[in-house]
Amino acid sequence: MKKPVVLAVLDGFGCGDGGPGDAVALAATPNLDHLLARYPHVKLKAHGTAVGLPSDENTGNSEVGHNALGTGQICWQRASLVERAIESGEIFRTEGWRLLVRNCLEHGRPLHLLGLLSDANDHSHIRHLKALLRQARQENLPRVCCHVILDGFDTTYPASEFAAQIEVVLAELRDEAHDYRIVSGGGCLAITMDRYGADWAMVERGWNAHVHGVGRQFPDALTAIRTLGQEGYADADIPAFVVADANGPIGTIKNGDSVLLFNFRGDRAEEIARAFDEPAFDKFDRGGVTDVCFVGIMPYDDNTGLPRHYLVEKPQFRNTMTELFCRAGLREYALSETQKYGHVTYFWNGNRTGMVDETLECYEEIPSDPGPAEAKPAMKSVEITDRMVEVLAEGGFDFLRCNYPNGDMVGHSGNLEAAIAAVEAVDQALGRLMEAAERYGYVLCIAADHGNVEKMLDHGQPHVGHSCNPIRFLLCDPDRNHVLGEGPYGLANVAGTIAQLLEIQPPDCWEPGMLQ
Repeated sequence: MKKPVVLAVLDGFGCGDGGPGDAVALAATPNLDHLLARYPHVKLKAHGTAVGLPSDENTGNSEVGHNALGTGQICWQRASLVERAIESGEIFRTEGWRLLVRNCLEHGRPLHLLGLLSDANDHSHIRHLKALLRQARQENLPRVCCHVILDGFDTTYPASEFAAQIEVVLAELRDEAHDYRIVSGGGCLAITMDRYGADWAMVERGWNAHVHGVGRQFPDALTAIRTLGQEGYADADIPAFVVADANGPIGTIKNGDSVLLFNFRGDRAEEIARAFDEPAFDKFDRGGVTDVCFVGIMPYDDNTGLPRHYLVEKPQFRNTMTELFCRAGLREYALSETQKYGHVTYFWNGNRTGMVDETLECYEEIPSDPGPAEAKPAMKSVEITDRMVEVLAEGGFDFLRCNYPNGDMVGHSGNLEAAIAAVEAVDQALGRLMEAAERYGYVLCIAADHGNVEKMLDHGQPHVGHSCNPIRFLLCDPDRNHVLGEGPYGLANVAGTIAQLLEIQPPDCWEPGMLQ
């Protein structure tokens, strides 16, 4: 008889080289070692074209990884869609872009470009910002202000290098009639880019810097980044700064200005978009700036319908796993802590807000602790496992999924010691989860969404970004000798495999299951 299935997603657990920066290999992982020795497992591609990104040079990320896991499909992702729209020029023929340009030219308003300065293709790409700047100059916009959020989280290159690249472009475009400058900034873990409502004060700090010019003042962005770096701030933690002259901040945002948020990923764009575009916004005092011409590069939130104006349509997923299972009458359960709760729900369901069928689904969130993950590398792994064990014992669900964020969130710190502790905490959780699955009669599947914690060093230096390494899929069932094919497989093949275990016929648009 078929058994219910549990999937544990070990966020950021890739297959490394076993070297001095491989926290998975360096950690004590008796439970994972036991499962690998006992049960079938295969390596899956988790980056690039396997998850719908523009090329295999692009590392995977949690958003696209959970899209692939939850939909069983390879769909062109946000980064790819924006890239294609820029290459074709279609993005500059959209009503959203024309709205921004008309407002600038007809009312003498500056264009403000706000977003993450990065090459990771996770939330944004510096190439997109350069294209927007060059098009603004071609449209003869007299003034463009760049509000840059510094990465240091998903990329290994320093923020100063990205800022220097943009300064070169700005210098090329600037003349007596065209004033193009970086005017404010700060680290992605310090300002603007909160998610899931975890820290609205972080968004407010960004708002006050970008809109009101509140922050430490510097003559230019490079001086700000280098000075604050020398004072001990990592790129992602750099506090808000503003570029100022003798008269004060040079690029504040005023009512009537044009603002384009060029981040394409929704989870860390939605809150600042609400601050600009939600009429009844009440999360903090906006200081009277409530009427700007705001456009997002993509839709961010189906629930709020924001932003009202955007440039590129988001990816469209149909026939997701949850849709398929609900049509079959299967009951589902999803759990994680705040940092990855949206990934086992919204992203899992193909960027869909809410449930497909509230009578068949149950979602639970465990609040994440504030502060840096490396300070508490176990994060909420104990609490997640406690709850999973309770739900397994209670029964009633056909498919259950949970996410352990530790490998990703702690991996981004570059702290190898903390990363090893994070891996060991997840290994302890896996031991308890496997014991409960065996006791109560479940098949346990284990996967990841992308690589990270297995690559904590790059040429001897701390590595804080994702990797292009494959991930491992394990199928743990003590009652049957399952056989997995040799591939080549990617993350999207996991959904088909779970459907096979549950004896559900998947749609033709899915990648095939791996059971032989």
